Amino acid sequence: MKRKFSDRANWRRILRKSYSCLSMDDDEFKGLVTFYRIHELRDPLWKEYNGRRLCLADRGYLWMQHFPKGEQFVVTTMFDDKGRVVQWYIDICKTQGLTDQQVPWFDDLFLDVVVLPSGEVFLLDEDELEDAVRNGDVSNKDAAMARKTAGRLLSSIRNGRFRYFTLSLKHRKTLADRTQGAQES
Repeated sequence: MKRKFSDRANWRRILRKSYSCLSMDDDEFKGLVTFYRIHELRDPLWKEYNGRRLCLADRGYLWMQHFPKGEQFVVTTMFDDKGRVVQWYIDICKTQGLTDQQVPWFDDLFLDVVVLPSGEVFLLDEDELEDAVRNGDVSNKDAAMARKTAGRLLSSIRNGRFRYFTLSLKHRKTLADRTQGAQES
């Protein structure tokens, strides 16, 4: 299992970024929301889905993460430099936490769900989860929980009940002004 941090402090591709984290506790969402804006980078990050190449990280892109309290997943919404959603990337995790410096983290359980604005849905890295179980890095119990969580998320997405699609758009609009003083590095 690998611990991943929302500030991506060791992401060598990025030369200059701004980062902020907000705690929320309202009727719509309880948890943490982070904003990671890319100002300068060595080279863009590309990913291919079904023969179509998408740019996931470039100058002006914003990665917003939702860390819902009490859940076994984290949702990253990737916006391009025009504010359009590139993809929603859902990491299945064992647990979430906060460093002493107030940086959210999660323990990744390998399985990921990707949703494109076109409606295409992908379940990724099932083979990596199986390898981690074989190598003893992930227990059978945690692997079963990861599969169950992924299944619940996929069902919610297919049934139109995954609220993070609209929530991410709303939070980008309403919270962006509050993060203007984000820490730049």
